[in-house]
Amino acid sequence: MTTPARVNIGHPDKVYINGVWTAAHSGRTIELISPNSEAVIGAVAEADEADMDAAVAAARAAFDDGPWACTTPAERIALLKKMAAHLHTRTDDLARAWTLQMGGLASFAGPMHLGATMGFEHIIGIAERFNFIEHRPSTGAAVGLVAHEPVGVVAAIAPWNGPYGIMLHKVGYALAAGCTIIMKPSPETPLEAYIIAEAAEAAGVPAGVVNLVCGHRAASDHLVCNHDVDKVSFTGSTVAGKRIASVCGERIARCTLELGGKSAAIVLDDFPIAVAAQMLAGTICMMSGQVCAMLSRVIVSRHRHDELAAAIAAEMAKITIGASDDPTTQLGPLAMKRQLERVEMYIEDGKRTATLVYGGKRPAHLAQGYFIEPTLFANVRNDSRIAQEEIFGPVLCLIPCEDEDDAIRLANASPFGLNGSVFTNDAQAAYRMARRIRSGAVGQNGLRMDFGLPYGGFKQSGLGREGGVEGLLGYLEVKTMLLDAMPAL
Repeated sequence: MTTPARVNIGHPDKVYINGVWTAAHSGRTIELISPNSEAVIGAVAEADEADMDAAVAAARAAFDDGPWACTTPAERIALLKKMAAHLHTRTDDLARAWTLQMGGLASFAGPMHLGATMGFEHIIGIAERFNFIEHRPSTGAAVGLVAHEPVGVVAAIAPWNGPYGIMLHKVGYALAAGCTIIMKPSPETPLEAYIIAEAAEAAGVPAGVVNLVCGHRAASDHLVCNHDVDKVSFTGSTVAGKRIASVCGERIARCTLELGGKSAAIVLDDFPIAVAAQMLAGTICMMSGQVCAMLSRVIVSRHRHDELAAAIAAEMAKITIGASDDPTTQLGPLAMKRQLERVEMYIEDGKRTATLVYGGKRPAHLAQGYFIEPTLFANVRNDSRIAQEEIFGPVLCLIPCEDEDDAIRLANASPFGLNGSVFTNDAQAAYRMARRIRSGAVGQNGLRMDFGLPYGGFKQSGLGREGGVEGLLGYLEVKTMLLDAMPAL
């Protein structure tokens, strides 16, 4: 078993359980496939159900009986800072791993992963400022104390599109809160979690506090079903999120779910068509459209619809499609074969219900790899499949509306509510409309994200929030203590 060239990982043939790199029980491997070439570029150990149970047992013991249970917030923060220092030395490894496994653009990979580590440091800062024990006025006792205590053992499941930043945030909040954690990365992009585990090892995080097991669906489901898991933190598809929510609900386990989206960009009449077209065409190509918060529905006044469609198509025609390690590439491959087939299926469906304005095919100059052209559909019905279901590819749907009220109605007529945007030069108008859009985030003039603030979704886009103080609260339980006198704290 090997890791891809120029990605330095010590034990790809092992899982990390109870502070030890050990052979997986299954004896099997998970092959890593390049989305650029379709070739096998490496492999890691495949964890099975027995490995999942061993990881949970290690995390349970570390939380209940190990030294982690006695740590103070300051001691945990000191270890997190050591992890951050190590991760800053691994930016090149992380960037190469993402490009090779997922097909993310090399030109974007370095800043993206550096930014994720800086986000981890932001979490450390939140924990440093957080009051884990509060003295509050009480009518029931002389002293009222409210303690924020760790929820317990956390199963953290990250997706393949942003494997480092998403997993690292879960680890940061969990450890800052005093939880122990089992990292379960996507089998398509496991290498980033290996680097996080190496950072925990280098920082001296006690055995069992951070564990790493990479497995396929059956083993992952077994992990979620383990009754010693107190909380599941999941980022991924709504279908998988529904399964996790039902399992956690049976035993009243905690869960945070950051799920799918079909986010709307409303283009108001004061916003220039040419600027909107350039922004929307560029945005849908970001990470090949494989972003849960992607602005994949564009709602525009009917009288401007055709002009915007033509302008977006003209911008899409300028997009350079190619290998993700080419610095001139603007649109790389989709992450895997099944994702390409999924996008192609939706494109075929869209041809039956809307007007295909641009794209819709594999690029003629690329014989290998999971590539698809940026694709624009116009005259899309909001109740059609391509407007209601998450495609997760560079496919943009243009939907005509009658006025602002109709635009809000169309934006909200979706099972999802993760993100949104209002394109306007009037901040007051953006605020007015944002308050009416049923989504967890709304930005003015583009796809805007700030992972230092709470993020998550309404409706089928999820439960709970990550980011900001709200992200830390998701890993804490609240305990009220009513005492006759103030104790030493």
